[in-house]
Parts: sequence; C-alpha cells; structure tokens
Amino acid sequence: MSTPHPAPRTRSGVGPGRTGPASRRGVVAALLASVAAASLSTAAAVPTRPATAATSAAAWVLPVAGAHVLRAFDAPPAPWAAGHRGVDLTATTGGPVAAPADGVVAFAGPVAGRRVLTIRHTAGLTTSLEPVRADVAVGTHVRAGAPVGTLESGPHCGGTPCVHWGVRTAPDAYVDPMLLIDPGGPVVLLPVG
Repeated sequence: MSTPHPAPRTRSGVGPGRTGPASRRGVVAALLASVAAASLSTAAAVPTRPATAATSAAAWVLPVAGAHVLRAFDAPPAPWAAGHRGVDLTATTGGPVAAPADGVVAFAGPVAGRRVLTIRHTAGLTTSLEPVRADVAVGTHVRAGAPVGTLESGPHCGGTPCVHWGVRTAPDAYVDPMLLIDPGGPVVLLPVG
C-alpha cells in the first residue's frame, strides 16, 4: 500500500481548493475589472454628442419632418434598468417616416406585436423606429431624409400617434437621438426683463 502524497502547495502556502493571498488578489482583480467594464457600459448610456465627423449633427435629420418631442430620452442608470431609450416624436398615422441618417436597413419586421425598422449607420450607431411598416427591404442603402416606411397606429404614446426613435451604440448602450440633430443655428442669449 502506498502512502498518499500531500497536495502540492502554492507559493502562498495554501493547497488547491483553498483561498490564500495570491488567489484572493486574482479574485479582487477580476472583480475590479468587471466593475470597470460595467461602469463603462453604464457611462455609454449617458447622453453625449458623438464627436466623429461620421455622426456630425449636419448628417442627421428628424425621422418625421417638423416633429416635436412628446417624451424625451431618459437614460437608464444601468443597462438593465428602466428608462426611456429613445424619444417619442409627434407623427401622423399613415404618414411617412424617413431615415434619420445615411445607412443600411438591418431589420424590418415585427417585434413584440409592433413593426420595427432598424438602420445601421456609420461609426457604429444603429437606429430603431417603431411602429413603422417598412417600405424598403433589408440590405437597402438609405440616405438621410429619404422615406423608409409608414407610421402605423400603436399604444406606445397612449393613443397619440407617435414614432419612437432610439439610437444605440451597442445592444445596451443608448444615446439621446436629439443630440444628433443640429439645433438650427447659433444660440442667442436675450436680455432679461
């Protein structure tokens, strides 16, 4: 009968399956890395104006001409938390909906009982418009302001016709679409009184 050999010891003097200073440092490093990654992901949901030429304000237009915001963007505090990941714009049921920027139609079809149109733009941005019946096929190159679909009725704005316009940089990193729109000229401060 042979004598069992003791388990090999690590540099910290602790055998396999046990925690010592070296393995705790590894766990702490992994935890810090995951917190940093979550912080970066959460920070991406904070509305900021993209700084690249490909996403300059001059390149973006409202998907509904002359629309007003019914409900503004409300960044969630974390990617999984509640928020309003886009803007709701006034529109007319049956009216045209346009591409907000140049891109390629990536998806057109039903999602959770309503029709959605998705366009991929340069610089990694993706637009989603709903409830929109697509008049263009997946894979079609579209230009900013070109008609891409027709607004359908839906319950999203409590009976008021609207188009929901979301813009994201990744599946869970949303930006405020209105920051992509040129405000229409210089800001002028008026005297008080």
